[in-house]
Amino acid sequence: MDGSYLTTLSGASVGDVDRAVASARATFDDGRWSRMAPAGRKKILHKIADRIEAEAVALAVLGVRDNGTEFNMALKAEPGSAAGTFRYYAEALDKVGGEIAPTAPDVLGLVHKAPVGVVGAIVPWNFPLMIGAWKLAPALAMGNSVVLKPAETASLSLLRLAQICADCGLPDGVLNVVTGSGAETGAALSMHMDVDVLTFTGSGGTGRRLLEASARSNLKRCYLELGGKSPNIVFADAPDLAKAAKVSAAGIFRNSGQVCVAGSRLLVQSDIHDEFVAMLQAEAQALRVGDPLDLNTQIGAVNSEDQLARNLSFMDTVGPEGGRIVTGGTRILAGTGGTYMAPTIVADVTRDATLFQQEVFGPVLSVTKFDTEEEALSLANATDFGLAAGVWTANLGRAHRMVAGIRTGVVHVNTYGGADNTVPLGGVGQSGNGHDKSLHALDKYVDLKTAWIQL
Repeated sequence: MDGSYLTTLSGASVGDVDRAVASARATFDDGRWSRMAPAGRKKILHKIADRIEAEAVALAVLGVRDNGTEFNMALKAEPGSAAGTFRYYAEALDKVGGEIAPTAPDVLGLVHKAPVGVVGAIVPWNFPLMIGAWKLAPALAMGNSVVLKPAETASLSLLRLAQICADCGLPDGVLNVVTGSGAETGAALSMHMDVDVLTFTGSGGTGRRLLEASARSNLKRCYLELGGKSPNIVFADAPDLAKAAKVSAAGIFRNSGQVCVAGSRLLVQSDIHDEFVAMLQAEAQALRVGDPLDLNTQIGAVNSEDQLARNLSFMDTVGPEGGRIVTGGTRILAGTGGTYMAPTIVADVTRDATLFQQEVFGPVLSVTKFDTEEEALSLANATDFGLAAGVWTANLGRAHRMVAGIRTGVVHVNTYGGADNTVPLGGVGQSGNGHDKSLHALDKYVDLKTAWIQL
């Protein structure tokens, strides 16, 4: 926010990670949580949700001071979302049952859903409480023990959540938090021979290292959400261009663009290109960037100096690759000591350009023109990523064709963002595998065990 140090954290060593995993394993094996009746787990998860709601403002402020998200967004997206997630899985856990197989009459085939054991969860800095709850709540709901590693630049709200869990009756040792760097703490967790499942949200480079660690250790299952370069496609027949511009601006600039599903590639049909870019420019320039704890702020800070430098480095590619900066592209409010970047729009971006292909994870929107529906679909699928997309059209048939044709895990139609816990979030291609949210997330944290019983 102002460049000053807030606090310091301990960096967990390999030995610390060993002790955390041993604690998780011991509590799993002794059954204090894994064999607790579903009604008991449900009651504790509801208490955790209640406590998150009661401390929502304090938790949001703690997170804002950690990572710079604008307060109004943080309040809803962090404690608001986390409480809802714990409550959703509290209600879901006693509705998950096994199966009776349709076998011969002299055989009883049962399919049990058993907790996997020890789950390692590595959480990013952009929405630590929200994404942490996406991992923790379903893993705990199924009876697993967890070792959680927050991002080194945004750990405070998750440390507080761990205390809340303990205060609400989660047995000691079921949830263990290790703070530290990815290079040491995260690597130790990923290599550990007694971690059964690893769930991660973050960069593709780190995701690859986690898969390598799994192969070198115990072949633990890895579920990876690795970001995206999500296309947001505006057709000339969009029902409300003003709304599309306002929502599209929020879809890339909220939280300074530090959102996995951010609509960072705008594809605009030629007939409305100039008009729509002008509308979007007006929206971007009207956004109030500043102190994330100021309730009038609409866009907060970039997470760190390193991230800001990375964002700005993409601006060096614009001119040489034929792009044109419409607005932004610079650091602002430097006198505050904080890390702020102007909402940025770059037009005339080709499909081979760096800004078209690589995730910035900052408030930078690339704009590419298209003529036909077929060209829009080709452009949408022209990256290695496949996390999210948006389509703006009044043509119902076109909307269905685009939903079917775009290779992503989520497609928004005439909106962008806002999907709740009832639907899964996950990607294809280099956006990863597995799903957070919805009942499908529970699949990551259970093993199927068959009982074949001769009658």
